[in-house]
Amino acid sequence: MNMENSRPADVGSSKTIELTKLAGLARQGDAEAFVELIQMLKGPLYRTARTILKGDEECADALQETILKAYQSICSLRDLQYVKTWLYRILINECNTIIRMRVRQSLPGALPETAADSSAYRDVELREAIDQLEEPLRLVVLLVYLEDMKIADAAAILGISEGAVKMRLQRSKTRLRSWLEPNSEGRGTHEARQCR
Repeated sequence: MNMENSRPADVGSSKTIELTKLAGLARQGDAEAFVELIQMLKGPLYRTARTILKGDEECADALQETILKAYQSICSLRDLQYVKTWLYRILINECNTIIRMRVRQSLPGALPETAADSSAYRDVELREAIDQLEEPLRLVVLLVYLEDMKIADAAAILGISEGAVKMRLQRSKTRLRSWLEPNSEGRGTHEARQCR
């Protein structure tokens, strides 16, 4: 997986302008603009929830609560250009609420859900390796590499410094590389670790 941003700057810029325009209309009470705004971000928001929560039902609940809370409080959004960051913060807070509820309600011995949707082996292997990262590292990889966010935006969403994002990205790359690069036996240490 190429972890460099390969998208032209003007594509991201035009999307940001469109999101800002829709957020402004939604803040003025235009429900259709709010729906269009959510439609533009629904896929990335769902993928983020899926990375945190794993289960489809919980992801749908988190997304639904995020949309409801965003709709109810769109008037409180001060800077329209940060609408995407604002929505991600709401989503991550909802996911953390669901995790806290899950921990309180969980029974001993329950097995976690696993998910692998991709048909390409390498993509599945990479996704499984990313899922093995601790949540702070996994979230940074998701936001910067899979959702193609700028480091500054990821830092704002996570409430950490840009330096902390860069440090987490470096740690993530190092771990992923050590897990996925073949060792002397011809398989990645990620595979070897799972077989033990």
